Formats: sequence, C-alpha cells, structure tokens
Amino acid sequence: MTDLDVDHATDPDVRLLVPADDEPEPELSIVIPALNESLTITDFVEWCHQGLKAADIRGEILIVDSSDDDTADLALAGGARVLKTPRRGLGRAYIDALPHVRGRYVLMGDADCTYDFRELGEFVGPFREGYEFVMGSRWKGSIEKGAMPGLHQYFGTPFTTWILNRVYGSRFSDIHCGMRGITRDALERMDISSQSWEYASEMVLKSVHMGLRTIEAPVTFLKDREGRLSHHKRSGWFSPFSAAWINLRAMFVYGSDFFLITPGLVLAAVGLLLTLPMSFSDVDVGAFTLSLNSQFLGVTILAVGVPTFLLGCIAQVLFDYTGKHTRRWLRVFPYTRTVLIAVALVLTGVALAVPLLVTYAGNDFLLDKADTIQNHLAVTGLAAAITGSQLFVSTLVLHGTVLATARSSSPRPARSR
Repeated sequence: MTDLDVDHATDPDVRLLVPADDEPEPELSIVIPALNESLTITDFVEWCHQGLKAADIRGEILIVDSSDDDTADLALAGGARVLKTPRRGLGRAYIDALPHVRGRYVLMGDADCTYDFRELGEFVGPFREGYEFVMGSRWKGSIEKGAMPGLHQYFGTPFTTWILNRVYGSRFSDIHCGMRGITRDALERMDISSQSWEYASEMVLKSVHMGLRTIEAPVTFLKDREGRLSHHKRSGWFSPFSAAWINLRAMFVYGSDFFLITPGLVLAAVGLLLTLPMSFSDVDVGAFTLSLNSQFLGVTILAVGVPTFLLGCIAQVLFDYTGKHTRRWLRVFPYTRTVLIAVALVLTGVALAVPLLVTYAGNDFLLDKADTIQNHLAVTGLAAAITGSQLFVSTLVLHGTVLATARSSSPRPARSR
C-alpha cells in the first residue's frame, strides 16, 4: 500500500491510499462512497473485480471513505484505492473524488452489496457504443423481495420519476437508482454542486439539460445483509422523506422553466384577450358584458404572465449546457431591437394615458365616467407601459446572464495519478 499526498492547497483534509497491485491505466473507474461498511466492503470489492474481469475491461476501484471503522483497511487489502475524506455528504464524496478519477468511464453505486457489481458489463457495453450517461434501472432489472420498502417501490420512486419525466420531457424508469455510469468528460462538464442526497437528481437533471446520449441498463437490487442497517434507517424514520423532499427541490429548481414559460405565455395571452378587445369600449360576449373592470383584470393577469415568461427564458439560459436555449432567446430578444420595442411600448402607453390624465386634472381630479373611450384607452396604455418596462428590465438581465454564465465556466480539475 502507498500513501499518496494530494494537493493540500486544494483540500488539506483529503488523502489518497493506493494498493500495491494498483491498475496503472484503468479504462473504468468504480467510484463508491462508503461510511462504516466493514460488513460488506470485502465482498463488494471482490464483486467489482469479478465484474471487471467478466466485462473484459481494465478498471480501478476508488472507495471514498469517511468511516471510523476498518472499512478503508479492508478495501485496500482487497485491491481498491481509498480516498480518505471528512464526513460531509454523499454528493460531496463524488466532488472530492473527481480529481482522482483516472478512467474514461465512471461507475457509481453503493458499497453495501445491494447493487450487484458482478453485472457491471451491462454498463460497459453502452459506454463502448458511445453512450455518455448509462442510468441503472431496477425496474428493468430485478428487485429482490424485501430489498425495498413497499412505500418506496410502489409509490415514492414511481411518483417522483413520473414528476421528473413530466417536467423534463424525459423517459427514465428509475431516477433514484444508485448504480449509474457516466463518462468522465461528461461528469467534469456537469459540475455537480449538491452536497447530499440531491446529487442523484442533479445528475439526472443535468444529463437532460446537457443533451447527453443516454440509455438505461438493467440492475439487480438486493436486500441488505443481515446485521446491516441502511443509511436511511441509521438516520431515523424521517430520513427517506427528507431525501425525497430535497430531491424534489432539485427537480423543481433545475426545471424551473417548466413552471414559468408555458404558464407565463398562457397568462399573457389571457391578459391580452381581456385587454386589447376593450381598448375603445365595453364588449358584449353572449349574455355577458366585458367592461372596464374586466380590462383591469386583463392588465393584472398580463402583468403576471409577461415577467413569468421572461423569467423562464432566463432560467433556461442559466441551465443551458448545450447553448441551444441561449442562442434561441438571443435571437428572439436581440438587445437593440428589444430595447427599442420596450421604449416604444412605454411611450405608447404614456401617450394613451395622457389624455385621461389631462381630463382628470381639468375636472378637479374627478373621473369623467361619460368618456369611456378615453378610460379604456388609458387602461390599454397602462398595459403597454407595464409590458414595455418588464421587457426592458428582463432584456438587461437576460443579456447579463449570458455574459455571467459564459464567464463562470471554470477549468476542469486536475487529476491525480
């Protein structure tokens, strides 16, 4: 065993331990966080060796260990690299590991022998076919009886998977499967930031945003060894619900445009329909009369819908890894043209409102209800001024966001050997 000093300026709390029979040029890196897994770690490492041999691929096993038992010693004895890190979250374990990953492909999972790594060839095949993200699916594989609580198996996982597929337009069958693979290049570009359980959803969500070539691989899910408690059980009965909530939070934050663009467009359209047709007078619709009050309602809806839509455009730029959305919204909202349109809307709105204000001031500041055309035009002018102001501000933020996201692209971390 060799103890390698890593770059302590980068992280003084991380230490890499290398076994004597280390693979010098791995093609696949099996990266596994571990916390007090002495009961299963020896068998797990052996399963990995068996899986690598069966798949005919050179690989390294990198255990990211935060244990206070002998997990690290057992992993080293079995031929795995061990990255000793502080106990600071599941997502953070992968962030700590990334500079030390040497393989072209990365396979993730758990060290508790609930995922059968003897079958890792199911991931190697798609990698060699050019897939960048290979998501494990217990539903396409098998789930041993007693391996998953009924609430998770029949409600929690299917329901949250359904939500993600609706929000992102994806077709995953098991978004919470812990066994998953990704190319090292894609993982570096993905720039995972989640420190805890939500890293799993962040990875799936960003794979969609990045347009990664994706496929699902069947996995075998086994129940816990006798005498072992899962991390959720160790943390208490509320832990699965907390994990579900933070995963949902990640889904909604990274997919915020789903709640903004289409709803914003619908609201803006409804607002326009209630505002523009009544610009000169009341409008009769069957037995109903749409009056000035209806027009004010339209302005209110429009004032909600327009910025909602524009915020959705900005949200897409924030999470745009391919550049597709950025190019689209810059074409739709080029700076000079959009600013001129915004200014024109504000000036038109003011021009439509001024006659009413003059009449209002000349009538001892009492509203002349008889001049309904003037009143209706002023409300339409109010809608134009509000829309123009929102368009101007959003254009500034949109173009600023494009500049900021381009500047914040960071260099890839150095990899240790």
